[in-house]
Amino acid sequence: MGSTNTVPQALFGPGILYLTRTDIANATPTNVGYVNEFSTDIKFDLKELYGQNQLPLVVARGTAKCTGKIKAATLSGQALNALLFGTGTSVVTGTQYGLTQTGLTLIPATPYQITPTIPSSGVFNSDLGVVYTSGEPLTFIPSGTPAAGQYTQSAGAYTFSSADHTAGLSVNISFSYSFTNAAGQTITINNPLIGQTPTFQLDYMNVLYGSIYYMRLFAAVGGGWTEGFKLTDFSMPEYDFGFFANASQQLGFIALATQA
Repeated sequence: MGSTNTVPQALFGPGILYLTRTDIANATPTNVGYVNEFSTDIKFDLKELYGQNQLPLVVARGTAKCTGKIKAATLSGQALNALLFGTGTSVVTGTQYGLTQTGLTLIPATPYQITPTIPSSGVFNSDLGVVYTSGEPLTFIPSGTPAAGQYTQSAGAYTFSSADHTAGLSVNISFSYSFTNAAGQTITINNPLIGQTPTFQLDYMNVLYGSIYYMRLFAAVGGGWTEGFKLTDFSMPEYDFGFFANASQQLGFIALATQA
């Protein structure tokens, strides 16, 4: 590939990023996708030897801390699993979860029961509460006949009191559900033993005017995941990671398009 850069190895934009698990055999590489920011940081401890003067007589370099950060425009389940959770997760494809409300519904006559319609032809998952028109919550009871202000729930069917029906009250039911989505994915985060650490190789490329910058880190470990949600803005997941030398005592390599 020819380069038309007028500045030696000028770089622009977030580049392309792949992760490949190294702690398991025959791992499938994962394209993090829609990377918004990517950075690496290597910092050495510097030790100064002083005499009676203000300036050091000599400086020696000690150990180094190698860290990085990835910010993406979208959340990838595969990237999250490869970078952070690894063997500490259970991944199920084709299933997705949601939550919804019925909207205000009049409590019907005997058996005073409302069975909400599940969106996407899904399956009821869990009760998330019931409120009156006023917003006042009803009290859940696990069994028995509900009194005024109470309800029971079994397999997605909600039963209310005859008193609330007689009073002509309406309720709003909130619940979660699961449904089939071929593109969906559910990650159950387990609690592995201390010491179980998924590792991955990181491959990064950035191209400007045909000039390629390529970096590979041989051994990296996910250190954190931050997901923020706020008003009138997009959520952008952030991943922190550390990287270290492999069994050959190599950190990685950087391939430049210029010898400048």
